[in-house]
Amino acid sequence: MEKYSVLMSLYQKENPEYLRSALESMINQTVQPDEIVLVEDGPLTDELYNVVGEYEDKFPELFNVLVLEKNQGLGLALNAGLKVCRNELVARMDTDDIAVSDRCEKQLRFFENDPQLTILGGQIEEFITSPDKVVGRRVVSQTDAELKEFMKKRCPFNHMTVMFRKSDVIKAGNYKDWFWNEDYYLWIRLALEGCKFANLPDTLVHTRVGADMYQRRGGNKYFKSEIGIQKLMLEKHMIGFSTFVANSVKRLIVEKLMPNKVRGWVFRKFARE
Repeated sequence: MEKYSVLMSLYQKENPEYLRSALESMINQTVQPDEIVLVEDGPLTDELYNVVGEYEDKFPELFNVLVLEKNQGLGLALNAGLKVCRNELVARMDTDDIAVSDRCEKQLRFFENDPQLTILGGQIEEFITSPDKVVGRRVVSQTDAELKEFMKKRCPFNHMTVMFRKSDVIKAGNYKDWFWNEDYYLWIRLALEGCKFANLPDTLVHTRVGADMYQRRGGNKYFKSEIGIQKLMLEKHMIGFSTFVANSVKRLIVEKLMPNKVRGWVFRKFARE
């Protein structure tokens, strides 16, 4: 099957054991990656350096560690990492999640059958303590037409599940900085380039969440980021003014006006299964 790269970004606040689990899940794919590009986004803790060094020593041909002297944030870290990926197909993965063992094989087979496809994601199951204790499942649409419609209201991909063609992402401007929405911003630019989208119906990644994760989806900075995305889609004529207003009002209520506990309930009730 076609060779592929894995792109991951790591910063100092992450958990060494979670990182180990994430790396193991990608190394042990039924179709192993050709390389894992791990971006060190600024200085790390000794514990994280130890884990990275351990895997570099065990798999010297597999790991490509890119060191950024200062923390750049996810968008710019991924921008730098993607540039050094040596393969056309690139799988994104977070450093605290666990991929299912045949995730990449399923995605590679789908790309084989659709040479026009740019990006392919899938579903996620969320957990707090153990992957077999699911607390939520984020379900996204599957076909290109459905996803282009879905993205007018919500982010169309689970970022940690996607595999994409590097050349198309570079052509669209690569990852850029946009607080909490680096991925959504990229998907919008890919859509404007006419790129083809798809999601698998399968769960591809078990996603680790904190007990207060849903509650933290709020605050002024988060709200401004979300409204900025809506303004961008309005300016690019992806949505009309009525949709812009409706999306903005919903975000104002949920992200700024709701107490944290109520916001957590709303996310669990309406944004997750």
